[in-house]
Amino acid sequence: MARKSLNNNLAKAKKNKNDEFYTQLVDIENELKHYKNHFKDKTVYCNCDDPRVSNFFHYFSYNFENLGLKKLITTCYKNQNMELFSKNNSERAIYLEYNGDKNGDKVPNPTEIGIKLLKGDGDFRSPESIELLKQADIVVTNPPFSLFREYVAQLVEYNKKFLIIGDQNAIAYKEIFKLIKENKIWLGVDNGGTKWFQVPNHYNIKTESRKKTENGIQYFSKGSIVWFTNLDHDKRHENLILYKTYNEAEYPKYDNYDAINVDKTADIPIDYQGAMGVPITFLDKYNPEQFEIIKSMASTTIDESSAGYPFINGVRKYARIVIKHKER
Repeated sequence: MARKSLNNNLAKAKKNKNDEFYTQLVDIENELKHYKNHFKDKTVYCNCDDPRVSNFFHYFSYNFENLGLKKLITTCYKNQNMELFSKNNSERAIYLEYNGDKNGDKVPNPTEIGIKLLKGDGDFRSPESIELLKQADIVVTNPPFSLFREYVAQLVEYNKKFLIIGDQNAIAYKEIFKLIKENKIWLGVDNGGTKWFQVPNHYNIKTESRKKTENGIQYFSKGSIVWFTNLDHDKRHENLILYKTYNEAEYPKYDNYDAINVDKTADIPIDYQGAMGVPITFLDKYNPEQFEIIKSMASTTIDESSAGYPFINGVRKYARIVIKHKER
């Protein structure tokens, strides 16, 4: 798909609140396996998932006893339709509550799952959904990418633990970067690279490299996808092994900010104590005990959190995050 066509399709999805990118079970399993100790006796809320077909619901319901969950709640925006891709045209939605296996077969049966009608449309911002959110200890889902800022703001407002999927570009959002800088949110474990999302067959994906069809089901790769969380995990405490030393020729300074440019995370000089601009992908290796995040260089904004886009000899570089070594 040409960039213009891709952007047009995503813009249309945003306009219609139609962010129908359904996460594959394998991607959920690859990430959730790193957090098993967080879920014992906890209520999990998946508030952007049709609970009858969501792979998030599948994962948590089938692993309910293994994780030691207390309760599983799922809701979906404007959907009472059993089909995976509803037209989101029902004025009322449903939510499900699952409290674990009752008949001993370790399988979540329909008789064990409480299906309840909501009065409203199931939007995560609705009063009903917020009341369900208040019950939750941890929120795990793939929220609408077009509403990512608002979605995260709600989680922070209600002081919830969470593990959610988002576009890597969200790192540069002012509101998200501020939370990252303050160590209130960080990246999960299985980040970056291509992740395939199931999408409705009517989606017009023209670029062959961004689509595939298996068993009549259409999949779409939506750029570089990462997990955002405030659940601790071992990876974020691993020191990045560095081997390069600083020299002026290899690490020029920016025209507009007092920091050196580092093109690759692996090339961070071990002996430079000043500010360094590194790629956004550095956050996948970020250990808050090893580095301090200073600013973002990913927009035209200049304020306490942002230094504007990085320039070297008048040429704009790719977006950067400004860091420095923690004092030893």
